[in-house]
Amino acid sequence: MTSVPTPIPSRTQYVLEGIKHRILTGQLTPGQALVETELAAQFGVSKTPVREALKTLAGTGLVVMNQYKGVTVRMVDADMAREVYDVRLLLEPEALKRAVQRGASLDAARSALTRADEATDTAERSLANREFHRALYLPCGNPLLGRMLDEVRDQAALVSAVAWAASPSWDREAGEHREILRLALAGDADGAARALHAHIGSFVQRAFPQAESGAQGEDGQA
Repeated sequence: MTSVPTPIPSRTQYVLEGIKHRILTGQLTPGQALVETELAAQFGVSKTPVREALKTLAGTGLVVMNQYKGVTVRMVDADMAREVYDVRLLLEPEALKRAVQRGASLDAARSALTRADEATDTAERSLANREFHRALYLPCGNPLLGRMLDEVRDQAALVSAVAWAASPSWDREAGEHREILRLALAGDADGAARALHAHIGSFVQRAFPQAESGAQGEDGQA
């Protein structure tokens, strides 16, 4: 019996993943211009897959396409951070709560946490952290909720990359991850959701304190 050959990723997908990796690991920084001809030469492809990859990345919010300025990596500021993390604060703890309540397996989250602890570089740890969070919300039982959170994953990772470059906080976040998982594995849905909410909220407050003050000014509350 012959084995089924593994599909070869398209050139567009190859370029897309390559550019995304460079952005989320800080090799391409916010505001940096993305020139089609340069990227095509770097990836050994024509400009067409580069152009298509950039359009897709614009759709996910990682790059900005401007008629006059061309394509640039999206800038990260307090307003952008607050918008992205507001969505996470509203949806992610609830998704985790539902996953715990329905007794979903969290083996993937445990595995991602181990990979993060054993990571030897920033890129590897960042990817593992992203997978940890996704493994918490994906088994919530509501595919639409999972897809909505997936849509902000890349933007959240861009915010994190900028914050980590300025002030690394890996150890603190790793400890918070372990506590979230401990509560979830113990079946404490409410406790795990509260811990996750505090984890997400405290990160953006530390990294972008002006985002918190802006939010307070909007609703008049401390």
